[in-house]
Amino acid sequence: MSSYRTVVVGTDGSEPSLRAVARAGTVASDSDARLVIVCAYYPTPAREVEQARDELGDEAFQVVGSAPAEATLRDAADVARKAGASQVSTFAAVGAPIGVLLAAAEKEGADLLVVGSRGLNTLKGRILGSVPSEISRRAECDVLVVRTAR
Repeated sequence: MSSYRTVVVGTDGSEPSLRAVARAGTVASDSDARLVIVCAYYPTPAREVEQARDELGDEAFQVVGSAPAEATLRDAADVARKAGASQVSTFAAVGAPIGVLLAAAEKEGADLLVVGSRGLNTLKGRILGSVPSEISRRAECDVLVVRTAR
């Protein structure tokens, strides 16, 4: 296996995605690589922002905009560090997971893009395609699909 310099992994905060983050952390540690953890999100609709402001007042910032994605990234960075990664950076980006991950891999000069397998065996995944299969098809770097289903 070649030594990687930059590893990119995506997370949505789910347990399966955090298993992929842990594996990416191990690979990054073994290669002394930089690990970039990415979280794609969609902007909160205006109606939900208003509802959050009504219910939470000054604390509404915690559940709108990129705040939930940033919290997800903090947790994922902890998982990656526990797996051995020492050079960890994170960022949240607006958009669909596939586009965000591919753009991050290109921007960061990734040698390896890590994704979880969740969705590969669902009917929807087989008909519409899944994040792992689309990433594998379109990425310009190595792709590691981590078996995250239990």
